Amino acid sequence: MNTPNRARRNVAEYDMVLVWLGIALLSFGLVMVYSASIDIAEANRSTGYHPTFFLSRQLVFIVIGLLAGYVAFQVPVFKWQRFAPWLFLGGLALLVLVLVPGIGRNVNGSQRWLPLAIINLQPSELMKLAAVLYAADYTVRKAAFMHNFKQGFLPMLVAILSTGFLLLREPDFGAFVVIIVIAMATLFLGGLNLRIFAGLFVLSVVGFVGLIWSSPYRLQRIVGFMDPWADPYGKGYQLSHALIAFGRGQWLGLGLGGSVEKLFYLPEAHTDFLLAVIAEELGFVGVAVVIALFAWLVIRAFQIGRAAAQLERHFCALTAMGIGVWIGVQACINIGVNMGLLPTKGLTLPFLSFGGSGIVANCIAIAILLRIDYETRSLKRGKKGV
Repeated sequence: MNTPNRARRNVAEYDMVLVWLGIALLSFGLVMVYSASIDIAEANRSTGYHPTFFLSRQLVFIVIGLLAGYVAFQVPVFKWQRFAPWLFLGGLALLVLVLVPGIGRNVNGSQRWLPLAIINLQPSELMKLAAVLYAADYTVRKAAFMHNFKQGFLPMLVAILSTGFLLLREPDFGAFVVIIVIAMATLFLGGLNLRIFAGLFVLSVVGFVGLIWSSPYRLQRIVGFMDPWADPYGKGYQLSHALIAFGRGQWLGLGLGGSVEKLFYLPEAHTDFLLAVIAEELGFVGVAVVIALFAWLVIRAFQIGRAAAQLERHFCALTAMGIGVWIGVQACINIGVNMGLLPTKGLTLPFLSFGGSGIVANCIAIAILLRIDYETRSLKRGKKGV
């Protein structure tokens, strides 16, 4: 007799908005990866590819990600907090391992991948999740010292610099930027002294300028970003073709599958520059939908964090908001790069771009968000005596 009511109550225990946002992004990404990669796969038939090569692999990645997310959801949040330092150390170990000659795989001059049978693991993607958990745990443990530079921030600074050193050796400057933003945002939300935060912000800007100035290839990216048409066949090649794709798409696009730029003009069309293909095929409307979905997801993450904070579940609150910062910042950087607002960083679009490590890390992040919300709802029901 009470089965329908019980079913409705069980559904109400979960944030279905967050679930459908994740499904929408993964599904949309699957369709667009296929559209952006079918011609590349067709052209490489002689090397064992087939037209649905990237589609089938992306589908496998999504299935693995969903399974990993299901397992992650079963883990209580207090266990994530307990193991956060160990997960961070494990991430550092993987970053060291990927730099070992003969173990890490080098692609296009970057050594970022660990070959595992039929897939390649990118430790920097998993490190972003580990950084969120570690920063939240650290901030909670050091809450009483947030006004003290030596005790409150210096240990975290050492952790960030160690991570940054390893990432820059790959090199993966984009991942380093995302992890720094995650750490600083978490500390700020956790009550870090404003003077310390302002000083760190200035130092970060100076440090980034120094890193760019000291590295010829990063400096070339900045030059190409400032005026891609000055060298459209060299430093500005990727950006110029991305801008052409945006221009061709106009309001409603050329239709799904109608992109010309993906036909070997736009490099990394199914990974870093997937948004340019979306813009060309689905126009301004398609890009606006993507931005709206990411904005909604980030807002929902902060709402979940605020609800947890109201129950004084500080680790949960900082983790939820940290995940929101991570996904939001990475999406903004990728969108900015595609639109010519930021220099090329080599960062994928979360949930959408082709790639196994990123998809799995994103699915686990959503699962942890769902778990935080689930536990918060359970505590609220308990307080109401339901």
